Amino acid sequence: MRQYADTNFFTRLYLPLPQSPEALSLANETRKVGAERLPVSWLLEVEIANAFEQCVFIARTSGQLRVSPEAAGAAHALFAEDLARADFLIAAPLDVNDLKDTARELALRHTARSGFRTYDLLHVAAALLLGCDTVWSFDVKARSLARAEGLAVNSLGDY
Repeated sequence: MRQYADTNFFTRLYLPLPQSPEALSLANETRKVGAERLPVSWLLEVEIANAFEQCVFIARTSGQLRVSPEAAGAAHALFAEDLARADFLIAAPLDVNDLKDTARELALRHTARSGFRTYDLLHVAAALLLGCDTVWSFDVKARSLARAEGLAVNSLGDY
């Protein structure tokens, strides 16, 4: 089994958010059984950095989350450390043209019927291109698209 974790999974893994215990439990279980490392593409690196900072913005402007700049900084550092250590995460090359073409194909097959967002398309396209057979996400739409493409999905709660 080769898993692909999307951005909302990683934000819950590295920041104290609702569903963080579920993300941590799944990650720890996977480490124990020696599963393949989670691939991290340039797309994920960029989106994860932005997601950590977006959580700080939401906390500052609406108070809905409790993510301080310090917590986000610690999350950035731990993510970078995990990626550099490569025992749980692994940098994964992903060609932008292949990603664009695959995401476009997914859009043409599924979006008119189900209303998928661009990042749902990009993440599922990345999972397919990286040879993954399972998608880890808390997002119901992303999991729905993954299922439509024949990928297994986790049993994590919806976001």
